[in-house]
Amino acid sequence: MAFFAALDTTVKYVGVVVPIVTTLWMRYVFQTLISAGMLMPSRGRAIWHVKKPALVFLRGALMALSSAVAFVSLSHMAVAEFSAIMMLTPMALALASAMALKEHVPWRLWLLLAGALTGALMVVQPGSGNLAWVTLLPLLLIVLNVAYQLLTAHLAPDVEAGTMHFYSGLVSILLVSLAIPWGWQWPPSWEIWALMLLLSLFSAVGHYMLILAYGLASPGTLSPFLYFQLAFATLAGWLVFSHAPNGWAWLGMALIALCGIVSTRLPGPRSRLPAQTEPQL
Repeated sequence: MAFFAALDTTVKYVGVVVPIVTTLWMRYVFQTLISAGMLMPSRGRAIWHVKKPALVFLRGALMALSSAVAFVSLSHMAVAEFSAIMMLTPMALALASAMALKEHVPWRLWLLLAGALTGALMVVQPGSGNLAWVTLLPLLLIVLNVAYQLLTAHLAPDVEAGTMHFYSGLVSILLVSLAIPWGWQWPPSWEIWALMLLLSLFSAVGHYMLILAYGLASPGTLSPFLYFQLAFATLAGWLVFSHAPNGWAWLGMALIALCGIVSTRLPGPRSRLPAQTEPQL
Protein backbone atom coordinates (compact mmCIF):
# COMPACT_ATOMS: atom_id res chain seq x y z
CA MET A 1 0.00 0.00 0.00
CA ALA A 2 2.92 2.35 0.62
CA PHE A 3 4.22 1.62 -2.88
CA PHE A 4 0.81 2.36 -4.41
CA ALA A 5 0.50 5.65 -2.50
CA ALA A 6 3.99 6.59 -3.68
CA LEU A 7 2.95 5.69 -7.24
CA ASP A 8 -0.09 7.98 -7.11
CA THR A 9 1.98 10.82 -5.67
CA THR A 10 4.71 10.48 -8.30
CA VAL A 11 2.13 10.35 -11.11
CA LYS A 12 0.58 13.59 -9.88
CA TYR A 13 3.98 15.27 -9.63
CA VAL A 14 5.16 14.15 -13.08
CA GLY A 15 1.79 15.01 -14.66
CA VAL A 16 2.48 18.70 -14.14
CA VAL A 17 5.48 18.49 -16.50
CA VAL A 18 4.69 15.94 -19.22
CA PRO A 19 1.47 14.83 -21.00
CA ILE A 20 -0.51 11.82 -19.80
CA VAL A 21 0.34 9.82 -22.94
CA THR A 22 4.07 10.17 -22.27
CA THR A 23 3.69 9.17 -18.62
CA LEU A 24 1.50 6.18 -19.45
CA TRP A 25 3.74 4.90 -22.23
CA MET A 26 6.98 5.27 -20.28
CA ARG A 27 5.37 3.75 -17.19
CA TYR A 28 4.23 0.61 -19.00
CA VAL A 29 7.50 0.16 -20.88
CA PHE A 30 9.55 0.41 -17.69
CA GLN A 31 7.03 -1.65 -15.70
CA THR A 32 6.98 -4.45 -18.29
CA LEU A 33 10.77 -4.57 -18.40
CA ILE A 34 10.95 -4.66 -14.59
CA SER A 35 8.28 -7.38 -14.43
CA ALA A 36 10.11 -9.43 -17.05
CA GLY A 37 13.32 -9.07 -15.09
CA MET A 38 11.62 -10.32 -11.92
CA LEU A 39 9.71 -13.19 -13.56
CA MET A 40 11.91 -14.58 -16.35
CA PRO A 41 14.68 -16.00 -14.10
CA SER A 42 12.13 -18.37 -12.54
CA ARG A 43 9.64 -18.76 -15.40
CA GLY A 44 11.84 -18.58 -18.50
CA ARG A 45 10.00 -18.94 -21.81
CA ALA A 46 6.89 -20.14 -20.00
CA ILE A 47 6.00 -16.51 -19.37
CA TRP A 48 5.06 -16.19 -23.06
CA HIS A 49 2.56 -19.08 -22.99
CA VAL A 50 -0.92 -17.76 -22.33
CA LYS A 51 -4.41 -19.24 -22.49
CA LYS A 52 -7.53 -17.29 -23.48
CA PRO A 53 -5.53 -14.54 -25.26
CA ALA A 54 -8.64 -12.53 -26.21
CA LEU A 55 -9.68 -12.14 -22.57
CA VAL A 56 -6.10 -11.40 -21.54
CA PHE A 57 -6.07 -8.65 -24.20
CA LEU A 58 -9.36 -7.28 -22.84
CA ARG A 59 -7.90 -7.26 -19.33
CA GLY A 60 -4.91 -5.28 -20.59
CA ALA A 61 -7.22 -2.82 -22.34
CA LEU A 62 -9.18 -2.29 -19.12
CA MET A 63 -5.90 -1.76 -17.27
CA ALA A 64 -4.73 0.87 -19.77
CA LEU A 65 -8.08 2.69 -19.71
CA SER A 66 -8.16 2.60 -15.91
CA SER A 67 -4.67 4.08 -15.76
CA ALA A 68 -5.61 6.88 -18.15
CA VAL A 69 -8.70 7.80 -16.10
CA ALA A 70 -6.66 7.62 -12.88
CA PHE A 71 -3.93 9.88 -14.30
CA VAL A 72 -6.48 12.51 -15.35
CA SER A 73 -8.15 12.32 -11.93
CA LEU A 74 -4.85 12.72 -10.08
CA SER A 75 -3.92 15.76 -12.18
CA HIS A 76 -6.97 17.57 -10.73
CA MET A 77 -7.43 16.00 -7.28
CA ALA A 78 -5.38 15.67 -4.12
CA VAL A 79 -3.79 12.25 -3.62
CA ALA A 80 -5.54 11.57 -0.31
CA GLU A 81 -9.02 12.45 -1.62
CA PHE A 82 -8.48 10.38 -4.76
CA SER A 83 -7.32 7.38 -2.71
CA ALA A 84 -10.28 7.75 -0.36
CA ILE A 85 -12.85 7.55 -3.16
CA MET A 86 -11.03 4.57 -4.68
CA MET A 87 -11.45 2.73 -1.37
CA LEU A 88 -15.06 2.17 -2.44
CA THR A 89 -13.79 -0.40 -4.93
CA PRO A 90 -13.63 -3.44 -2.59
CA MET A 91 -17.27 -3.00 -1.52
CA ALA A 92 -18.43 -2.40 -5.09
CA LEU A 93 -16.47 -5.47 -6.16
CA ALA A 94 -18.06 -7.64 -3.45
CA LEU A 95 -21.51 -6.40 -4.45
CA ALA A 96 -20.92 -6.96 -8.18
CA SER A 97 -19.48 -10.42 -7.56
CA ALA A 98 -22.42 -11.44 -5.39
CA MET A 99 -24.88 -10.28 -8.04
CA ALA A 100 -22.91 -12.01 -10.82
CA LEU A 101 -22.95 -15.26 -8.84
CA LYS A 102 -26.66 -14.74 -8.06
CA GLU A 103 -25.94 -14.81 -4.34
CA HIS A 104 -27.98 -13.05 -1.72
CA VAL A 105 -26.56 -9.61 -0.96
CA PRO A 106 -26.68 -8.96 2.82
CA TRP A 107 -28.57 -5.81 3.74
CA ARG A 108 -25.59 -4.84 5.88
CA LEU A 109 -23.42 -4.62 2.76
CA TRP A 110 -25.91 -2.23 1.14
CA LEU A 111 -25.90 -0.18 4.34
CA LEU A 112 -22.10 -0.08 4.50
CA LEU A 113 -21.87 0.89 0.84
CA ALA A 114 -24.34 3.73 1.47
CA GLY A 115 -22.20 4.85 4.41
CA ALA A 116 -19.06 4.78 2.26
CA LEU A 117 -20.79 6.78 -0.49
CA THR A 118 -21.76 9.33 2.16
CA GLY A 119 -18.10 9.47 3.14
CA ALA A 120 -17.17 10.06 -0.51
CA LEU A 121 -19.56 13.02 -0.63
CA MET A 122 -17.84 14.43 2.46
CA VAL A 123 -14.52 14.12 0.66
CA VAL A 124 -15.57 15.88 -2.58
CA GLN A 125 -17.91 18.32 -0.72
CA PRO A 126 -20.32 19.16 -3.55
CA GLY A 127 -21.66 22.26 -1.82
CA SER A 128 -18.22 23.87 -1.51
CA GLY A 129 -17.62 24.44 -5.20
CA ASN A 130 -15.14 21.55 -5.44
CA LEU A 131 -17.50 19.32 -7.43
CA ALA A 132 -16.72 19.32 -11.14
CA TRP A 133 -16.74 16.76 -13.91
CA VAL A 134 -13.30 15.54 -12.87
CA THR A 135 -14.54 14.46 -9.43
CA LEU A 136 -16.84 12.00 -11.18
CA LEU A 137 -13.89 10.28 -12.89
CA PRO A 138 -12.95 8.20 -9.81
CA LEU A 139 -16.50 6.80 -9.85
CA LEU A 140 -15.99 5.75 -13.49
CA LEU A 141 -12.65 4.31 -12.42
CA ILE A 142 -14.37 2.18 -9.78
CA VAL A 143 -16.62 0.68 -12.48
CA LEU A 144 -13.60 -0.05 -14.68
CA ASN A 145 -11.72 -1.59 -11.76
CA VAL A 146 -14.64 -3.84 -10.83
CA ALA A 147 -14.80 -5.14 -14.42
CA TYR A 148 -11.02 -5.59 -14.39
CA GLN A 149 -11.10 -7.51 -11.10
CA LEU A 150 -13.97 -9.79 -12.12
CA LEU A 151 -12.19 -10.60 -15.38
CA THR A 152 -9.02 -11.33 -13.38
CA ALA A 153 -10.99 -13.74 -11.20
CA HIS A 154 -12.34 -15.46 -14.31
CA LEU A 155 -8.84 -15.85 -15.79
CA ALA A 156 -7.02 -16.78 -12.58
CA PRO A 157 -7.63 -20.57 -12.78
CA ASP A 158 -6.18 -20.75 -16.30
CA VAL A 159 -3.55 -17.99 -16.50
CA GLU A 160 -0.64 -17.68 -14.07
CA ALA A 161 -0.64 -14.34 -12.22
CA GLY A 162 2.83 -13.28 -13.37
CA THR A 163 2.06 -14.07 -17.01
CA MET A 164 -1.23 -12.20 -16.76
CA HIS A 165 0.50 -9.13 -15.33
CA PHE A 166 3.26 -9.29 -17.97
CA TYR A 167 0.81 -9.49 -20.88
CA SER A 168 -1.33 -6.69 -19.46
CA GLY A 169 1.73 -4.46 -19.62
CA LEU A 170 2.42 -5.44 -23.24
CA VAL A 171 -1.20 -4.78 -24.27
CA SER A 172 -1.14 -1.41 -22.49
CA ILE A 173 2.05 -0.42 -24.34
CA LEU A 174 0.39 -1.31 -27.67
CA LEU A 175 -2.79 0.67 -26.96
CA VAL A 176 -1.07 3.74 -25.52
CA SER A 177 1.33 3.75 -28.51
CA LEU A 178 -1.66 4.45 -30.76
CA ALA A 179 -2.12 7.81 -29.02
CA ILE A 180 1.53 8.90 -29.24
CA PRO A 181 1.04 11.08 -32.38
CA TRP A 182 -1.48 13.23 -30.48
CA GLY A 183 0.13 13.57 -27.07
CA TRP A 184 3.84 12.80 -26.97
CA GLN A 185 6.48 14.97 -25.37
CA TRP A 186 9.97 13.89 -24.39
CA PRO A 187 10.70 14.29 -20.66
CA PRO A 188 12.52 17.63 -20.33
CA SER A 189 15.15 16.60 -17.78
CA TRP A 190 16.93 13.60 -16.33
CA GLU A 191 15.03 14.14 -13.07
CA ILE A 192 11.72 13.48 -14.84
CA TRP A 193 13.22 10.41 -16.53
CA ALA A 194 14.27 9.17 -13.10
CA LEU A 195 10.82 9.81 -11.63
CA MET A 196 9.17 7.91 -14.49
CA LEU A 197 11.44 4.97 -13.85
CA LEU A 198 10.68 5.27 -10.15
CA LEU A 199 6.88 5.26 -10.61
CA SER A 200 7.20 2.18 -12.82
CA LEU A 201 9.25 0.52 -10.09
CA PHE A 202 6.62 1.44 -7.48
CA SER A 203 3.92 -0.13 -9.67
CA ALA A 204 5.79 -3.33 -10.54
CA VAL A 205 7.02 -4.01 -6.99
CA GLY A 206 3.66 -3.11 -5.45
CA HIS A 207 1.84 -5.53 -7.74
CA TYR A 208 4.39 -8.26 -7.15
CA MET A 209 4.26 -7.89 -3.35
CA LEU A 210 0.47 -8.00 -3.50
CA ILE A 211 0.57 -11.22 -5.52
CA LEU A 212 2.93 -12.72 -2.93
CA ALA A 213 0.69 -11.59 -0.07
CA TYR A 214 -2.43 -13.16 -1.56
CA GLY A 215 -0.46 -16.35 -2.05
CA LEU A 216 0.07 -16.51 1.71
CA ALA A 217 -3.25 -15.31 3.13
CA SER A 218 -6.91 -15.06 2.14
CA PRO A 219 -8.52 -11.88 0.79
CA GLY A 220 -10.62 -11.65 3.96
CA THR A 221 -7.47 -11.55 6.07
CA LEU A 222 -5.63 -9.02 3.93
CA SER A 223 -8.47 -6.71 2.86
CA PRO A 224 -8.39 -4.50 6.00
CA PHE A 225 -4.75 -3.71 5.27
CA LEU A 226 -5.73 -2.17 1.92
CA TYR A 227 -7.04 0.84 3.82
CA PHE A 228 -3.55 1.69 5.03
CA GLN A 229 -3.11 3.24 1.59
CA LEU A 230 -5.28 6.13 2.82
CA ALA A 231 -2.79 6.91 5.58
CA PHE A 232 0.20 6.64 3.26
CA ALA A 233 -1.50 8.77 0.59
CA THR A 234 -2.35 11.48 3.12
CA LEU A 235 1.22 11.52 4.39
CA ALA A 236 2.67 11.62 0.87
CA GLY A 237 0.33 14.43 -0.20
CA TRP A 238 1.36 16.47 2.84
CA LEU A 239 5.10 15.87 2.34
CA VAL A 240 5.19 16.50 -1.42
CA PHE A 241 2.36 18.98 -2.05
CA SER A 242 1.81 20.44 1.44
CA HIS A 243 -1.81 19.37 1.18
CA ALA A 244 -3.77 18.39 4.27
CA PRO A 245 -7.47 17.39 4.05
CA ASN A 246 -9.94 19.61 5.86
CA GLY A 247 -12.19 18.42 8.68
CA TRP A 248 -15.00 17.14 6.46
CA ALA A 249 -12.55 15.28 4.24
CA TRP A 250 -10.92 13.65 7.28
CA LEU A 251 -14.35 12.56 8.54
CA GLY A 252 -15.31 11.23 5.10
CA MET A 253 -12.09 9.24 4.73
CA ALA A 254 -12.54 7.75 8.19
CA LEU A 255 -16.13 6.75 7.35
CA ILE A 256 -15.06 5.13 4.07
CA ALA A 257 -12.29 3.20 5.81
CA LEU A 258 -14.56 2.10 8.65
CA CYS A 259 -17.33 0.89 6.32
CA GLY A 260 -14.80 -0.85 4.11
CA ILE A 261 -13.07 -2.68 6.96
CA VAL A 262 -16.39 -3.78 8.46
CA SER A 263 -17.55 -5.02 5.04
CA THR A 264 -14.56 -7.38 4.86
CA ARG A 265 -15.92 -9.25 7.88
CA LEU A 266 -19.26 -9.98 6.20
CA PRO A 267 -19.84 -13.43 4.65
CA GLY A 268 -19.91 -13.34 0.88
CA PRO A 269 -18.01 -14.08 -2.31
CA ARG A 270 -14.76 -12.32 -1.32
CA SER A 271 -12.96 -15.64 -0.89
CA ARG A 272 -13.30 -16.15 -4.64
CA LEU A 273 -12.23 -12.65 -5.63
CA PRO A 274 -8.76 -11.86 -6.97
CA ALA A 275 -6.19 -9.87 -5.07
CA GLN A 276 -7.24 -6.24 -4.82
CA THR A 277 -4.71 -4.86 -7.27
CA GLU A 278 -3.65 -1.27 -7.97
CA PRO A 279 -6.78 0.59 -8.70
CA GLN A 280 -6.29 2.90 -9.19
CA LEU A 281 -3.38 2.62 -11.65
